[in-house]
Amino acid sequence: MLRFPLALPQALRITFLFALLLLLISRWPAAFRRTECLLARFAGRPTLGPWLLFLSVIAIRVFALPFLPVPVPGIHDEFSYLLMGNTFAHGRLANPPHPMWISFETFHVNWFPTYSSIYPPAQGAVLALGQLLGHPWIGVLLSDAAMCATIFWMLQAWLPSRWALLGAVLAAVKLGTASYWMNSYWGGAVASAAGALILGALARLFRRPHIRDALLLGLGIAILANSRPYEGFLFCLPVAAALLWFLAGKTKSSATPQERAKKVLAPLLIVLVLTAAFMGYYNLRLTGNPLLLPHVLNSRTYISMGLFLWDHPRPPLHYRNPQFEDFHNGWERDNYQNTWSDVWRVSDEKITRFASAYFWWGALLLVPGLPWAFRDKKMRLPLVMLLLVTVGVFAVIWSNAHYAAPLTGVIFLFLVQAIRHVRTMRLARIPWGIAASWAIVILLIFTSTCLVAHGVCDPIRWTCQGDPSRAVIAQKLSHSPGKHLIMVRYDADHNIHDEWVYNGAEIDTAKVLWARDLDAEQNAKLFAYFKDRQIWLVQPDTDNTELLPYSPPDNP
Repeated sequence: MLRFPLALPQALRITFLFALLLLLISRWPAAFRRTECLLARFAGRPTLGPWLLFLSVIAIRVFALPFLPVPVPGIHDEFSYLLMGNTFAHGRLANPPHPMWISFETFHVNWFPTYSSIYPPAQGAVLALGQLLGHPWIGVLLSDAAMCATIFWMLQAWLPSRWALLGAVLAAVKLGTASYWMNSYWGGAVASAAGALILGALARLFRRPHIRDALLLGLGIAILANSRPYEGFLFCLPVAAALLWFLAGKTKSSATPQERAKKVLAPLLIVLVLTAAFMGYYNLRLTGNPLLLPHVLNSRTYISMGLFLWDHPRPPLHYRNPQFEDFHNGWERDNYQNTWSDVWRVSDEKITRFASAYFWWGALLLVPGLPWAFRDKKMRLPLVMLLLVTVGVFAVIWSNAHYAAPLTGVIFLFLVQAIRHVRTMRLARIPWGIAASWAIVILLIFTSTCLVAHGVCDPIRWTCQGDPSRAVIAQKLSHSPGKHLIMVRYDADHNIHDEWVYNGAEIDTAKVLWARDLDAEQNAKLFAYFKDRQIWLVQPDTDNTELLPYSPPDNP
């Protein structure tokens, strides 16, 4: 957590900007009113706004490429998602297991009954689209822009148009520039867009049932089920309850029961049945069992730790390489040992990571409006969603901000609603609330601009700061004659979060392959299988830029 000495300079900046805006608004109120009226007229065009925001997010991020280049993957999860995207781009859901799989074994990847990523397929589909367009990151760029446009569309159903525009702009600035959602391959935008689709479609259905909105509601549920299934399930529980209440005729609506069944229930059930059929088929292709998720299969194979705070670890498993031993029997078990101290520590990590992703220091100015926002009758359903998913996320040991991605639209809905209440606040006829509303927005724009200008991909830099050394070596060999096999040899004190052994969907035909330097017997089998390749050695812990002809270790 950021402590008071670090927060003080930020607090001084907030105070200074707040005082300056208060002075300017008091002296020239007409200029601020004209600016707001101009934005309100633009926001009043419901179709143009989301499309223009979509294109603006893309244009701004492309413009920032000199400061924030195309991201280099560095986290285990990113490589697994990239494998999935590469598999989809080759027209397959999964790949056959490889006979030399022991040498290629790596984190978050299943090898039996198929060689495939362990994660749900939605993010992989986005990366596959990007790869087909030229680079997987293009898919990230498009999905992030689509998320911002979808949040705009959602907020239009819950707020007046100008406030919907404000919320969408806040989301675009916060999550579309200096955020690991935009600057890595982990995902986040896909599930966020799905949550926004659900909330926006639901509000429209309650006002006037329409087949289109029912289909969009089903599409949002389908995407959530295939991106963040656990958090998505929690998110959809209040939605299901509200929808059943509506279908039962317990809400004020001019629609007849027949219209509700025809225009809402029937199209929604069709989408959900198709979604369940796809998920069963996907699981069947990857795990051999329509009810067995790839992630669950991987947990049974490799993981002996629990998932929830109250779970106790199982007996340690045995692994075929030292890196898995260090990660699963070392780091994972040391990270959480079922003590109250561990509970508070991992909860503190969640607060820090979520606050970094969704909030900024200027958002402190909207705190006075939060109690009023939470008390708004219209906000009851989003509030239940917020509370339920938050409890579910905090109940899990592991965390990152994109775990709560379905809540993104809900969070910005409450931020804007709080700003609306703050804006009405005055003190001795001084419109400090108007100044605060401007300061909240300006501070976010200023902070994000500074981060981009300094090349900071996210306030928590490790989430998107991959080491380019591996990519440089792969790029060098990709332009060399023949095919290449790189043996990766780690030191005993290797950082288990810095993994180099990852490959794409096509192992036998790949120009460059990465493999673990294991025992002499396994290496001999590997070399005999790939006898047509030039064999190299990389030692990331000694010199992560040096590429040497392979030689056995001095002490095998």
